[in-house]
Amino acid sequence: MSERTAVSFQQTLDRNIFFKKTKDLKFSTQSAPGWKLFGKVPPRENLQKDSRTIQQEDSSGSLRSVSTPNLLNAGEYEARTGRICKPQAQSSRRKNLEFEPLSTTALILEDRPANLPAKSAEEAQRHRQEYDEMVAEAKKREMKEALKRKKIMKERFKQEENIANAMIIWNTEVLPNWETMRHTRKVRDLWWLGLPPSVRGKVWSLAIGNELNITHELYEIFLSRAKEQWKSLSETVSENDTEDSGASISDREASLELIKLDISRTFPSLFIFQKGGPYHDLLHSVLGAYTCYRPDVGYVQGMSFIAAVLILNLEEADAFIAFANLLNKPCQMAFFRVDHSMMLKYFAAFEVFFEENLPKLYSHFKSYGLTPDIYLIEWIFTLYSKSLPLDLACRVWDVFCRDGEEFLFRTALGILRLYEDVLLQMDFIHIAQFLTKLPEDITPEKLFNCIAAVQMHNSNKKWTQVSSMSCRCDEPQISSTKLNEC
Repeated sequence: MSERTAVSFQQTLDRNIFFKKTKDLKFSTQSAPGWKLFGKVPPRENLQKDSRTIQQEDSSGSLRSVSTPNLLNAGEYEARTGRICKPQAQSSRRKNLEFEPLSTTALILEDRPANLPAKSAEEAQRHRQEYDEMVAEAKKREMKEALKRKKIMKERFKQEENIANAMIIWNTEVLPNWETMRHTRKVRDLWWLGLPPSVRGKVWSLAIGNELNITHELYEIFLSRAKEQWKSLSETVSENDTEDSGASISDREASLELIKLDISRTFPSLFIFQKGGPYHDLLHSVLGAYTCYRPDVGYVQGMSFIAAVLILNLEEADAFIAFANLLNKPCQMAFFRVDHSMMLKYFAAFEVFFEENLPKLYSHFKSYGLTPDIYLIEWIFTLYSKSLPLDLACRVWDVFCRDGEEFLFRTALGILRLYEDVLLQMDFIHIAQFLTKLPEDITPEKLFNCIAAVQMHNSNKKWTQVSSMSCRCDEPQISSTKLNEC
């Protein structure tokens, strides 16, 4: 590998993949600290209000009106008020308000004050027509919103029913016969639709496996070592006795500080991993134990998101076992251990399928010199848990556990396919910004339809065959700015 490539790699991986946030996290008291798991959002209070206009007289006798979509048309308005809205002679105009209008919109039917000219017959008729049009439009909007709410509720009920049925199949048919059922067509199709939350952790654990043979007791041992190191480091730093231990203490201190910093920036909207949250200490323990278990790897930014997702679906020790085994997979190990040659192979293989599936967008990216590392590094390092909504990220994890590393790159192509038309209109800077922070309204159905359309075959070669090949000689250097801009 050339000196230029090595320097470029080092610059890339020196970069912080997190957005810079120098200010302390401020907890909002305005919104509920929703977990936002699996698409659920905490219900708001007092959403339903009286559909009719609320009109009251305050202590000073002034009138208050609140408009509502449930408006009366002109005929209903006249029937309710007991009067006909027609122009009155100047001499007969009332000087005081004799009744209260049923909405602010209905004020258009009222006579003008006594100090203003009276309405003509033509003007009164025009106002009546305008009022009827406003009422019709309001009712049309109300009907449209009601149909939309009904559709959403129907889809939600259907989704919940599908989850309940799938949960029964997983618990009664699949899990008891895991080894014989996991590779069947029925289970693979069911897997693609997403795992029920109640069995997700169990299926992930089985799919990831435990090739490292880690036990709960072994986790407790490394957790104890981590706690001892934290205590020892604290005492050593307080005594300013770092001269003899040299870089060792410095590295450990930096690693612990990095863990502490990253935990505070892990799913901040959930408010459960930050200091004082219910999972703060648990996440800190899992990451600390791993740094003792794999000192050759240590802690790398992005690990906190992976560990957090596992903690949300598994018990502490089981989350550690899955975490350690997951990071031991070839793709994750290549990235977290900064294996330059392997990373280049993955990027080169990705571009082969990128050009095969999306030739127009591929050429557009090439014209701007936009290389895969600019967006793939963050996606792979966090397994999409930072880039996608959490419920959607879990869906990606579901199939990733089924198909392995290939699905990570297939998901990347699915995202590019989903936003191809938008990306073709952007330049380098806007593409990089867009892919770094994807739209929040991305839905599982749209994304997975695009992923399904991606073909992971090139000249009769599958992903594993292409990725195992040497880097292409024209492979561009990894951008040195990717990790420093976030």
